[in-house]
Amino acid sequence: MNGWREMSLGDFVGLQRGHDLTEGERRPGHVPVMGSAGMNGCHDTAKAKGPGVVVGRSGASFGQVHFCPVDYWPHNTALYVTDFRGNDTRFAYYFLKSLDFSRYNSGSAQPSLNRNFIAPIQICVPEPKEQKAIASVVGSLDDKIELNRRMNETLEALAQSLFKSWFVDATLSALPKGWRETTLDELAAISGGKQLPTEECKPSGKITVFGANGIMGYADRATHEGFVIAFGRVGAYCGSIHWSHGGAWINNNASSVIPHRWPEFVLQAMLNVPFDSMRTGSAQPFIPNSALSAAKIIRPADDILDSYCSIVRPLRLKQTQNEAESRTLAALRDALLPKLLSGELRVPAKLGSLDL
Repeated sequence: MNGWREMSLGDFVGLQRGHDLTEGERRPGHVPVMGSAGMNGCHDTAKAKGPGVVVGRSGASFGQVHFCPVDYWPHNTALYVTDFRGNDTRFAYYFLKSLDFSRYNSGSAQPSLNRNFIAPIQICVPEPKEQKAIASVVGSLDDKIELNRRMNETLEALAQSLFKSWFVDATLSALPKGWRETTLDELAAISGGKQLPTEECKPSGKITVFGANGIMGYADRATHEGFVIAFGRVGAYCGSIHWSHGGAWINNNASSVIPHRWPEFVLQAMLNVPFDSMRTGSAQPFIPNSALSAAKIIRPADDILDSYCSIVRPLRLKQTQNEAESRTLAALRDALLPKLLSGELRVPAKLGSLDL
């Protein structure tokens, strides 16, 4: 390919096994510990300079590739790049992420990635200037997705702070006049979810499909329109809460909670209920709809609920917009990246970043 170099993966980057660090050896700090599944905590000491790249070395996250923008501790469950050999750091991340390491499993009972097995892999990469241009294009998309994620975290914290100041702090001594205790089923209709045929659950689409652990995929039809709350009722994510402003399909391992009024209040009230104490079952945790319906909620006066929801609604709508934008950007990134890394699409080396 014109201007691209053929080489081995070992000539492209130097890889080394990460360093042991048990839970007992960790000390409080702000240094990310990067393992096979990405960041898995913090420590007070760094073993590698950032930005850096790690590749899952063992277990269920075998072959997964992660990027760390700051100094970090590479954990022994991962390989990490010790030398980028003059190549662009972020391009190396995207390139390694595109490789299928499943053929290079050197383990038996448990998957394992040996750097000596993958070093001879033959690859073809552009010169560093074009690498930087490719990384700039794709990185601009990822940066915007990350910005949206952080913004939504801030909006979530603000919604919780408003709820606490309006309702939790206000009831510490006694219920204000006109307020009363009620149950969730007075404020919302609660029912079990419905299994979506496997072939209808897609990687992208307009309607979100919620299961107990959150978004399972997308569909062309919904079980409910408007503001929908999905409640994980079974399994490891029993008690988890997810929501959509634009309708959703609630799958059968979750329950649907459809507010009669004041959906922003109902959602926030649920997020403050200690559902963990309602779990039943031993091998398989479970929260029946009867327990969900009976969850205790403090119900303020109507005019206060109207005022609260009018303030919080724009925050929730902005979160929804950010999530939709991020899905669009992720789809664009996933479509562009293989073409850029294969040379099917070329980027001028002088290109800066995308203006998003």
